[in-house]
Amino acid sequence: MAAVAGILVIVAVIIAIDVPSLLRKKAKKELWVFSILLLFGTVLSIAQALNIKIPNPIDWITALYQPLSNMIENLLK
Repeated sequence: MAAVAGILVIVAVIIAIDVPSLLRKKAKKELWVFSILLLFGTVLSIAQALNIKIPNPIDWITALYQPLSNMIENLLK
């Protein structure tokens, strides 16, 4: 739980540093992108700190292209 608390403290510091300047500049789109990416990173960091199995994106790509790879391999034999 100390790791989760540490992650949340770091996220709070990042927000305190970056968000005020984005609000002053009225950069709404950048603030949305910043918020979404920070949320995504925070969730992944907390999941990893809690030893939750996070699926590897390369496994999804492999599963998607494996049938095509097998077909090309069979054609070349």
